[in-house]
Amino acid sequence: MSSTLLQLNTTELAKALESGIHRVMLEQETLNSINVFPVADADTGTNLSMSLEPVLATLSLTDKTHIGTFLADVADTLLDSARGNSGAIIAEFFQGMSDSAANECEFTTQSFAQAINKGSKYAYDAVDRPCEGTILSVIDAFSCSLNDQASSSMNISIPICIAKATEVAQSTLIDTTNKLEVLKKAGVVDAGAKGFVLLIEGVSNYLVDRQPTKQPEHLNTSNNINRIRIQENSENAEFRFCVECIVNGKDISRRKLREDLMTLGNSLVLAGNNRKTKVHIHVNEPDVVFTAAGIHGKVTGIKADDMHQQQKTAHNRIGKFAVITDSAADITKEDMERFDIHTVPCRIQFGNKGYLDKVNITPEEFYEELEKNPIHPTTSQPSPGDFRRQYEYLASHFPAVISVNLTPKLSGTFQAAQSAAKRTKASGKVHVFNSQNASLGQGQLVTFTAECSKAGLDVTTTLAALDEMVASTTTFALIQDMSAAVRGGRIAPLWGKIVNWLKITPIISIKTPGTITGDGFLTGRNKLPYKFAKHLAKKYNNKTNLHLALGHAMCIDEAKKLEAALVSQMPNIKRITITELGTALGVHAGLGSLVVSVQEYRNPRQFV
Repeated sequence: MSSTLLQLNTTELAKALESGIHRVMLEQETLNSINVFPVADADTGTNLSMSLEPVLATLSLTDKTHIGTFLADVADTLLDSARGNSGAIIAEFFQGMSDSAANECEFTTQSFAQAINKGSKYAYDAVDRPCEGTILSVIDAFSCSLNDQASSSMNISIPICIAKATEVAQSTLIDTTNKLEVLKKAGVVDAGAKGFVLLIEGVSNYLVDRQPTKQPEHLNTSNNINRIRIQENSENAEFRFCVECIVNGKDISRRKLREDLMTLGNSLVLAGNNRKTKVHIHVNEPDVVFTAAGIHGKVTGIKADDMHQQQKTAHNRIGKFAVITDSAADITKEDMERFDIHTVPCRIQFGNKGYLDKVNITPEEFYEELEKNPIHPTTSQPSPGDFRRQYEYLASHFPAVISVNLTPKLSGTFQAAQSAAKRTKASGKVHVFNSQNASLGQGQLVTFTAECSKAGLDVTTTLAALDEMVASTTTFALIQDMSAAVRGGRIAPLWGKIVNWLKITPIISIKTPGTITGDGFLTGRNKLPYKFAKHLAKKYNNKTNLHLALGHAMCIDEAKKLEAALVSQMPNIKRITITELGTALGVHAGLGSLVVSVQEYRNPRQFV
């Protein structure tokens, strides 16, 4: 590229941005390793890479004839894909550039500097409490340098301007270490600021030297990166969830939206325009954000990441590989914490109201809504993007990840997980395993996987052990009320009436190959927990070392009766747990259902 270039068209800008995005992706894990502010959850690199990567497709498809239209497409893509604090800020930065260039066909040096300046102002305005020593500082330094150069000479070229401004941004990046005490203590620069510098370095490499950064085939390996370990201060550790959503409307007042959200938590960033606004905020109760945002328009793209768990994963790694599942698996909170099991939430919809399963709606709240709401809920699988975001993060911190998912016989969740695994570019390998089960049975297999990791088994041995354990794990459900199954269309109303008239209680089971089948029925409506236990005892009276998991749909007393009956009739039980039944079976089984998963357990070390 000639250093005398005075105009920048969309084709060249697209190639330059592509180089910049590749530069960020290449250093994804380096950014994760130095991420200590605003929260030390080691995900800045993952979030920035996933925010910017979808832009690559936009660069190849967008209209290349008008720079205003081009940047509008880029800004809109970023608004949808933005992840994390820095991702939201960069999305708003490009929104400012887009608004500045609305009437431009090509950039001159002066109009380019003006667009960067407006992007910088938008970025500052997007943040509720702007802080120096962050990504905002390097954006401002880059912008000021460009404007100083453009105003001092009408004939200075765009590549020379960008090269000099990049040097200023690099110097400002180094100084971030001294601007914030948390960065100084850790001895690192700000991760978000470095991410922006990497982006403009890639742009400069193309425009100045014609040496674009190519898309990396493999990212930096986590084994070669020293991760910063730091104890978070109480202010940053106060909030648990990083919550994001998009508000869609005709005339959104971002001022009013900010006022409604700013008291709910910290790290608030608003990006976008009066038709579509991206919300990023750290809170303890995700649902209060979605409710407040819903006053201003239709809420979509809801997300809530557990930052406390991310910090634990990043700095106190348990086992040889990470374990993740979808929220169809029912697992006790104690086991989730003990084994650091990660979850991708399914989605629940009651009419126009949407929820993230087990994140902003608890099982108890779900069953209360199921009972009172005339609209029967629908459940939907997580998107491949939901899985990939988690996979990218875990695979950048572990050499491998095992994802144990809901049987594909009941949902497309498994296929979504597979799709995400194929697209994950972090250094760790993601293995997606079909549990051929659901609910408590799936949960038992997830817990067994986590036990294998904690016991030091490698991935190959664990996957082989899981193949054997699948055949030894069966889930049984006692459906005491058929109304939910009728409302959900799982059974015909006539059959529901016949079951009630005959006073019989059906039992269903889920086992290899992952389908739901009938397993008999109990007669009469008295002593059902005792009869259910007797039914199971007959099946397993010659088995040893049984692990049982009990789930109940808001009938804890019945569950405790069932537990007592099982213990008395099945002396071969070695472990038994009780938890609330989630939505995977609960949406169809309804209130009062009792579920038992029986696993012929083997210690992971037996497979070594």
